[in-house]
Amino acid sequence: MSGLRPAAAATAALVATLAIAAALLAVGGYSPGVAFTALARGAFGSWDLFVSFTLVRATPLLLTGLAVALAFRAHVWNIGAEGQLHAGALAGVAVAIFLPLAHPLLLLPATLLAGAAAGALWASVPAAMKTRMGVGEVITTLLMNFVALFLAQFLVQGPLREARGVFNQTDEIPAAARLPTLLPDTRLHLGFLIGIAIAVALWLYLTRTPGGFRIRAVGASVRAAEVSGRFRAEPVIWRAFLASGAIAGLAGWIQVSGITHRMYEGLSPGWGYTAIAVALLARLHPLAVVLTAIVFGALSAGGAAMQREAGVPDVWVRGIEALVILAVLAVDKGLQVLGRRGSRA
Repeated sequence: MSGLRPAAAATAALVATLAIAAALLAVGGYSPGVAFTALARGAFGSWDLFVSFTLVRATPLLLTGLAVALAFRAHVWNIGAEGQLHAGALAGVAVAIFLPLAHPLLLLPATLLAGAAAGALWASVPAAMKTRMGVGEVITTLLMNFVALFLAQFLVQGPLREARGVFNQTDEIPAAARLPTLLPDTRLHLGFLIGIAIAVALWLYLTRTPGGFRIRAVGASVRAAEVSGRFRAEPVIWRAFLASGAIAGLAGWIQVSGITHRMYEGLSPGWGYTAIAVALLARLHPLAVVLTAIVFGALSAGGAAMQREAGVPDVWVRGIEALVILAVLAVDKGLQVLGRRGSRA
């Protein structure tokens, strides 16, 4: 991006989003000042609100955003993070409930591995169809989302349903399978720190290792990577696809282990889809995903306050999220045009 660093471009996009959202709120009969004040108060009004709501809601977005960013860097359009998230949550719950391991040092790692493995397994289907049969992954990953959602509904209504049989949900997972909290008297759990660790690890891998170079090369041009880099693109695509699915699967189990402590229908409000916005706003940079996930976590946490204090429907918050994406695309395109004009001059 010529002329501005990616962080500055993202800031410009957010400022443009706020300006447009303010105009739309005013047209809709709402006070932009009251609405934005309520949103900021709900997300950042106190240390407890920021830690227990904004960061907690940012955690699944951080992990799914990293999953999408990694896949997109390899030119793999993984739209299936939502399904991979559910697959990871289901696998983790099943292991936590049925595996006879009582100690956290045994059960918790086993469930984390199960969640990641299930996400990777779910991603392996569209990966095989892409590399073996040439089927576009956009359609296959999207359809696999519906399969995962229906599978989750079936399991929580049948084989995994709670012993009481009252609600369509599983029994609570054992205490040994729950992630510990990071700070006392808050809801922030170890999953947020795991997400940051994965972001740092991905950044180092992409920028400091031959494997990361191959991913970036394939993402730039599959054919050029094979010709100039003298390596096959197919194994690189496989690794990126499976790693992306594993991170998304981990996101699902971490949400259960850290917050809900049980699996139920509608576990995710669409984190796997919002993750696309998180990754794009971060320009697919793993470290920037941490910041953009917090931004979207703040929008989610502040949405309830907007509804409660300013009377703004919660769907407006989703509209603001969509405006963020449109603003990013507009700013990016504008910078490209300015860059071309500057090079000509």
